[in-house]
Amino acid sequence: MDINLLSKVCELPGAPGFEKPIRDFVIETVTPFVDEIKVDNIGNVHAIKKGKSSDKRVMVAAHMDEIGFIVTHIDDNGFVRFHTLGGFDPKTLTAQRVIIHGKKPIIGVMGSKPIHVMTAEERNKIPKTTDYFIDLGMDKESVDKVIKIGDPITRERDLIEMGDCINSKSLDNRISVFVLIEALKQLKEVPYDVYGVFTVQEEVGIRGAIVASHQINPDFGIALDTTIAFDLPGAQPHEQVTSLGKGTAIKIMDAMTIADYRMVDFLKQTADNNKITWQPEILTAGGTDTAGVQRNGKDGSIAGAISIPTRHLHQVIEMANKKDVTDSIALLKASLETLDQYDWSH
Repeated sequence: MDINLLSKVCELPGAPGFEKPIRDFVIETVTPFVDEIKVDNIGNVHAIKKGKSSDKRVMVAAHMDEIGFIVTHIDDNGFVRFHTLGGFDPKTLTAQRVIIHGKKPIIGVMGSKPIHVMTAEERNKIPKTTDYFIDLGMDKESVDKVIKIGDPITRERDLIEMGDCINSKSLDNRISVFVLIEALKQLKEVPYDVYGVFTVQEEVGIRGAIVASHQINPDFGIALDTTIAFDLPGAQPHEQVTSLGKGTAIKIMDAMTIADYRMVDFLKQTADNNKITWQPEILTAGGTDTAGVQRNGKDGSIAGAISIPTRHLHQVIEMANKKDVTDSIALLKASLETLDQYDWSH
């Protein structure tokens, strides 16, 4: 695995609606490996590789945005209030560093009421995001020179390797951005035109995928995203969804999509034919770009998803197994190269 590339992809900022830094890097990185690059009005990157036939179109979606925040208020003492962009478990904000992307990047810390001055009732209550503020270590006059209402905020954390795994903020979904980049690099001849779409604003409602699939009107769709690996102490077998180290995951359904049975079967067959380790994914809550790819083109698409099992989702310590990642790259590449070898009429 190209850990340096993955680190760059994970660490670049790109809150929903503010994806420009990661978008610019994606364009620079994939341009040599595709036939055409387009950026649509909402900010999706379309990396197009021409196939032997243009009769059918394949859309592969990997969202570039990461969960983050936006500045909503600066008080008289220079403390910053914020609103979330994407889903957060409030307790995970405790003791975290963030970056406010103003006129220049400014490091801040998530602050809240110290436990020493909490009442017994306050100590026992479930935290809310509104209990937190951002402390920049600056007075209001200094803050106002570089920060304004509406500036995006991202989380600060480096990528590290841990045993057989990688650990970082924003593996959801930068690991899939990495998978799509690597597959586009490795692709040889493909039967149909491939639209590798690095989408925006997935974390706030799959907005980019909806726009892109409307434009492309794909015949086939494959979304790339993380999925829950709840293979942890206390988890019951039926709760685990997926497990690290047991291969790439082939989506059967999530709360927004029932994957097309033909695509599920095709991905399973392709994995088996290429000796790629895989596991099934049924996620009863949450959704991904799969929904947008499946039903927002004019004709709909035969759609499914390749998912990367990930522990500790929507935290700054997301963890994925390296082998599961390389299996995901291999399955995507093999699938795109053999789509014409499957009987889609059954």
